[in-house]
Amino acid sequence: MIITLKGTEIDAPTGSGTASNVGSARLVRCVNAGGTARLVTLELAGGTDIGTFTVPANGIQYVRKDATDELFAAHADIKLAACTQN
Repeated sequence: MIITLKGTEIDAPTGSGTASNVGSARLVRCVNAGGTARLVTLELAGGTDIGTFTVPANGIQYVRKDATDELFAAHADIKLAACTQN
């Protein structure tokens, strides 16, 4: 997938109370910079979980979401960046 980055990569927040909408992005690149698979949670702005997925060790996943939906991860090994698909 070819993407255009729309902001600076951030460490994923590690709890629901600090979850990020990643600059109101609708497409987010999730990179696992560590050697252990990590769980990522997508939730509504109010904190209700939409779903979870696992990013494999040293893996990359892309998440389509609404602008107000938020992400957090089980570990700061997960890095998040707003992007668009070209």
